[in-house]
Amino acid sequence: MTFGHFGWYHLAMPYFRTVFRSAVLAAALLMLGAAAPDMSASHPPSRRAGRFAVAGAFGAFLNGRFAAAQGDMDVAAEAFLRAIGADPRSAELVQPAFSACLLAGRAEAVRLARQLPDMQEAQLLLVGQEVKAGNWGAAERRVRALPRQGLAQILQPLLLAWTQYGAGRTDGALATLRPLLEAQRLRGVHALHAAMINDLAGRNAEAERLYVIARSDVLGTNLRLAQIIASWQARQGHAAEAGQTLLALGEAGSDFPVAIPAMLAAAQHRPVARAAEGIAEMYLAFAGELSTQDSGQYALFLLRLALDLRPDLTAARLLMADVLDAGKRGEAALRLLAPVPAEDMLSGIVRLRRAGLAAKLEHTEEALSDLEQLARDYPETALPYALQADILRQKSRYAEAVAAYDRAIARIAAPKRNTWSLFYARGVAHDRVHDWRSAESDLQRALELAPEQPYVLNYLGYSWADQGQNLVRARELIARAMSRARSSCWSARWNCNPPMRRSTAIWGMSIGRPGASGKRNSSGAAP
Repeated sequence: MTFGHFGWYHLAMPYFRTVFRSAVLAAALLMLGAAAPDMSASHPPSRRAGRFAVAGAFGAFLNGRFAAAQGDMDVAAEAFLRAIGADPRSAELVQPAFSACLLAGRAEAVRLARQLPDMQEAQLLLVGQEVKAGNWGAAERRVRALPRQGLAQILQPLLLAWTQYGAGRTDGALATLRPLLEAQRLRGVHALHAAMINDLAGRNAEAERLYVIARSDVLGTNLRLAQIIASWQARQGHAAEAGQTLLALGEAGSDFPVAIPAMLAAAQHRPVARAAEGIAEMYLAFAGELSTQDSGQYALFLLRLALDLRPDLTAARLLMADVLDAGKRGEAALRLLAPVPAEDMLSGIVRLRRAGLAAKLEHTEEALSDLEQLARDYPETALPYALQADILRQKSRYAEAVAAYDRAIARIAAPKRNTWSLFYARGVAHDRVHDWRSAESDLQRALELAPEQPYVLNYLGYSWADQGQNLVRARELIARAMSRARSSCWSARWNCNPPMRRSTAIWGMSIGRPGASGKRNSSGAAP
């Protein structure tokens, strides 16, 4: 699965990636890759029906390792806890049990963390426990005791600043961050958190200056930064600017528009109102970057730390659901999104996400029904019908898909560039039901909206060539498509599949990579 670069926080900085990748590699070796404990003497294998069955703590440990390798942390946590119950003296079991329990969101992780004084992840969880209890002095001591290397080297300054602010030492918190604001490395993130601390302290002039730096330094369109900036603008009496900040999210072509009215209504409320929430926001920011770097497991770890501090942080749940879905754990993603209440400002996005997950899990009719209700609840947006149409098209129900695309497009008063794929996908669906005239009209409309889009160029060009029509123009379109494909590091020949707009992908529209052979496939399935 691929995602666009509209991250929660897209921090395109070489230093960040170099240091964080090193930290992730080290952590991966420590978290679930612990060596198997030596329990062969106390728990030898038993022979059953001519085969060896591993019993006792070692058997449970192997079950846990296998479940963890499969990404099923709920089962892994149960197995590791059984192993500890069978052999409480085995210190080697504590570390993998802790990691699985944390990733599964189980309360036992706290008890296990207290037995792992040298494990950074465990100590970060314990920092969170002190924060939740309001023990700011103890939290700061734990933060200062973290080793200044790898992950802790990146997180420690922000953790320290927020614990100092929580203890009522605003000047100390800002002094901690001040040197980092002079550096280029992660300046946008440090500026954002310094801005939020100044904002909470009522130091508006400095908050304004730092919000401007954060907005300019954090790259890409991202939901959380937009929410924070829009809230600041609204609370300063600039409602129109706040509206423009949030409306710009819709230009990303993602599912943000469904939540914009609710976000506008809530803009007078601070997204981050206290120190614990600032720390949760920090974890979310770095998890967002890790999720774009094939470091999903460690992103899940940070997101669990965020949700431990702030269970109502729906942005973290949405990001975590995407990471789980990318790891083919759709059922776990659905369970994670289940607690989000209807009154949450992001509930529209959550409902779209759940429908998409249900469809992937082959609960097609349930997904279609949920989207129909969502379309009634949000009459101003095309997203529910667009996702409904994509699902029908993927199921080769092309006539129904055309009707759903019709309903989606009817809700778009003035189509813009980011709606090209709607016309393209409807054109392909028309083609599949042998209505070429309608297909050609839609493909040409898509080309008007996105003149250099290789999918559109390729499909329309080859369609004309196959029919012996507009051959000069067809050759031109195919040549442009090949040129665009090469410039995008794609194959020069590919299956021209209509892209599935992940209306529920928080990072925006994902086009995906086409296959390596053929001109147009016969199914119209999304990449």
